[in-house]
Amino acid sequence: MGTDRHSLSRRTLLGGATAVAAAWAAGGVTAPSAAAAAEGASPLWREYRRTPYTHPQIPYVGRAGQRAGAEHLPRLPVKADVLVYGARNDGSADAAPALNRAIAEVGERGGGTVVVPPGTYRVDDVIRIGHSNVVLRGAGSGRTKLLAARNLTELVGPYGSRYGGDKSSWSWAGGLIWLCPKDRWDSLTEAIRTRAWPFEGWTGNRRDEWTTLTTVAPARRGDRSVTVHDASKLRRGQLVLLRLADDADHTLLEHMAGDVEGAASYVWDDKTKLTSYVPYEWPVRIMAVAGDRVTLERPLPLDLRPAWDPRLTTLVTPLTGSGVEGLTLEAVLTPQAPHLLDKGYNGVTFQCAYDCWADDITVRHADNGFGLVAASACTLRRTRVEGRGSHHPYFCREGSHDNLIEDFTVAQRTVPAPAGTQLHGINVEGLSSHNVWSRGVMEMGTFDTHRGMPFANVRTEITVNNTGRHGGDAGAGPLYGARFTHWNVTVTNERAGLVRIDGVAPCSATVAISTVREFDQIDVPDFAGDLRTRLEAYGSPGGVRPANLYEAQRELRR
Repeated sequence: MGTDRHSLSRRTLLGGATAVAAAWAAGGVTAPSAAAAAEGASPLWREYRRTPYTHPQIPYVGRAGQRAGAEHLPRLPVKADVLVYGARNDGSADAAPALNRAIAEVGERGGGTVVVPPGTYRVDDVIRIGHSNVVLRGAGSGRTKLLAARNLTELVGPYGSRYGGDKSSWSWAGGLIWLCPKDRWDSLTEAIRTRAWPFEGWTGNRRDEWTTLTTVAPARRGDRSVTVHDASKLRRGQLVLLRLADDADHTLLEHMAGDVEGAASYVWDDKTKLTSYVPYEWPVRIMAVAGDRVTLERPLPLDLRPAWDPRLTTLVTPLTGSGVEGLTLEAVLTPQAPHLLDKGYNGVTFQCAYDCWADDITVRHADNGFGLVAASACTLRRTRVEGRGSHHPYFCREGSHDNLIEDFTVAQRTVPAPAGTQLHGINVEGLSSHNVWSRGVMEMGTFDTHRGMPFANVRTEITVNNTGRHGGDAGAGPLYGARFTHWNVTVTNERAGLVRIDGVAPCSATVAISTVREFDQIDVPDFAGDLRTRLEAYGSPGGVRPANLYEAQRELRR
């Protein structure tokens, strides 16, 4: 999937979306002209248009991605060439010191692009982007290669799990290219080295490292403006953290599950890993402050109720406006490790990052390909995982929200999977919400929902050879929260698991997927009773309009 296809699909309006967008801009979401233009559109889509921010089964994701889904990624001026800093592009010497020195100096001078000319660069250390507005740009994924012979266990140290056991957290964290604010990366890796296994999220190594900016009045899911008690510490352009705490009756978790009947009778108290993810934390940029009214960059993902103590708080200073482009990161070819014992031959990871991106990146022979760990509003475009096979080709966890992964490929593995290993796929977990996977080809893997009750995520216009399995231990709670949507999915091997979700995911929509059957099935309902799900155009992938749910929502937004 190259640049030409990408440019066409981002500019071509889907189905009748042209007239719909015009009606929306004029203030009429359901104007007659919009309905006429949408002739042939999915009935569920026509219904969705009437309540796009509050639909019971389909989430609003039209602002997912970097700069609310901007079509073009930023082009920052070139400020450094790694060859000038002493890097060798023939693979003969360790280029990591030169790359990291160039990246750090450009960051300290206010930002810009660090170019990596064509060639092969041996890197014996983590490549770190720790300053905002810094781009590491190769000459293209087919021309610039970083060759990594060492793993994160060697470079940082063994990384145990904060939940105990002998698992390696490098199985779901960290990258050999790691985009993370410098102070956050320093504190995180110091905690790992001292074996004080840290929390990885938005507030630092502990959950209580935040300060209240203001409390927030009750509001409804889909609202863009909220009323605050005191706006004196808020300003336009500021990044804040919306924080919602659960109550003793776990009504916040029930709300994330869609307030279905079975959520009220579900046993939440013994799901200790899940409850460790609460309070729910959602980073968002403030767009305007007028008196006590604050307008947010994205609509609210949930209701705000007094019982959940809604407030805007501080967060660690995130990485913003940084990216990595046009290169291949290839790890030395080693056998895949047994399940949950990865050494950390990991690809590109974004952590505490907002409005960042990857474009035209291939990761080869990795334990884990691309990671989003407490990362939001990031775009991964034209990415590819290939080689000997990965544990997680993509992982999205620890409260990651509003990210866009588009034009992605998970290639068939080049060597057989060793015994005792595990394959997941496009993963989401840990109360992560409103993430989008769009226009993908998965030659192996699955739609991995890794417990931790992620909710309101979309997978659309994807072809999958459905061969992976989901993960997540029992203490992490439900596989799905409300408003998961699978829209226009072709399944090449007829396996239902984790793709057809109308029987397992509450308040979900399964639209235009292939005819599938249940075999090797491990996903089962977490909630009893009516799940209030929708199934449409079953057996007809590609047979509905719009073909791509995210792009259609993007055209509908104001």
